[in-house]
Amino acid sequence: MSVLDKFSLAGKTALVTGCRRGIGFGIADALAGAGANIIGVSASLEASGSDIEKAVTAQGRTFSGHAVDFSDRKAVKGFCDQLSADGIIPDILVNNAGTIKRKPAAEHDDDLWDEVLEVNLNAQFVISREIGQHMIARGTGKIIFTASLLTFQGGITVPGYAASKGGIGQLTKALANEWAGKGVNVNAIAPGYIATDNTQALQDDPVRHKAILERIPAGRWGTPGDFGGPAIFLASDASSYVNGEILVVDGGWMGR
Repeated sequence: MSVLDKFSLAGKTALVTGCRRGIGFGIADALAGAGANIIGVSASLEASGSDIEKAVTAQGRTFSGHAVDFSDRKAVKGFCDQLSADGIIPDILVNNAGTIKRKPAAEHDDDLWDEVLEVNLNAQFVISREIGQHMIARGTGKIIFTASLLTFQGGITVPGYAASKGGIGQLTKALANEWAGKGVNVNAIAPGYIATDNTQALQDDPVRHKAILERIPAGRWGTPGDFGGPAIFLASDASSYVNGEILVVDGGWMGR
């Protein structure tokens, strides 16, 4: 097998959550470009006709779309149960679905905290556990979490988000410790400041936007397209000896 062949995802199936837009869209599109068929899951994903379906099928891959509310643990578990009943065991699981609620900690209500932790951390564990057990039984699998700069830093006015992404970093390592020897690679990608809907408030704030941009050595905000290469690497045989890694994709932010 050549080096380039190790990056091929031909014949693989990838389940990508939060793929309707933003980073998840970029990752699903890239995985399809590398040869994978895609199972797309988002809270409001259309069953057919979505932009991500069009992008995937235009590359000659298959796509199935599913709407799942990640704030509803029973819905997440039910979706996993249905996959199992249908005999579908993805080769690749990308846990990208997430939400963010901005409010100072002293004003951060319980409902905001609970929703963010449920979507960003609890649901990620449930779907990883349910699909991971089948990967373990098969002896192969790739799981990729979307972490964050706030896996390492505290952020401002997003206490629930910071707590959830810190948890994702530790969950990545915990699962890797248990599953690496069973053929399942578990890793994470930590995005820097990316121009998506989740960061629109920061992009629209002239003071924060300027301060953020001045710290990024690359001199620009990231785009969803910047995650294709890292995702393909972690989803492919090229990363077979990579476990428990949090790959930072941030234009150099963490190096400052």
